[in-house]
Amino acid sequence: MRNEDFLKNKQIAILELDDVLFPNKDYLLQVYYLFAQFIEYTEHQNAQEILAFAKTEFLQNGADGLFDEVAGKFKIDDKYRYNFELLHENARLPLKLLLFEKMLKLMQDLVVERKKIYIVTKGKPEQQLNKIKQVEWNGLEKYLTVFFSDELNQEKSETFQKILNTNGLTASEAFVVGANNSDKKQSEILNLPYISIENI
Repeated sequence: MRNEDFLKNKQIAILELDDVLFPNKDYLLQVYYLFAQFIEYTEHQNAQEILAFAKTEFLQNGADGLFDEVAGKFKIDDKYRYNFELLHENARLPLKLLLFEKMLKLMQDLVVERKKIYIVTKGKPEQQLNKIKQVEWNGLEKYLTVFFSDELNQEKSETFQKILNTNGLTASEAFVVGANNSDKKQSEILNLPYISIENI
């Protein structure tokens, strides 16, 4: 996509966070690393073995039920489920989360062209905010407006409409960048132009 051509008639970009601005796995794998270190410290188990197992499970089967798999494998007490879940919300990552290069370029072009950038993200607001705080934004953070769908207790399409209304724009003057069918469907409800991250 040639950004300069596409952006001519657009005033707003609406972006998801996970797997659109950065790979969500970059966040989760660091959370698992910190949890493994915590278990090594408290229960004297091998952190490298725990992390290796957690990483394999995550890459093969996803994040759902991961604690149960790890706890079962290493006989970790269920009381540590709280710590595992809390780390998702307040972990201080060893490494900054890096934007996809193509999204960094798109956002820089948007700023140069004085277009507005909104992030509309689904998921626990505390966790999503924690991610945002640990992204290497390259100075772009001051140009962002963020909405948390779960905090607003509304579908993304409703948030999209709110953004359009606030700016007095039609759907054709904005666009959404997403990473899954849900993002696409929410955009289609309003006839908002939708671009998959794969096509940026």
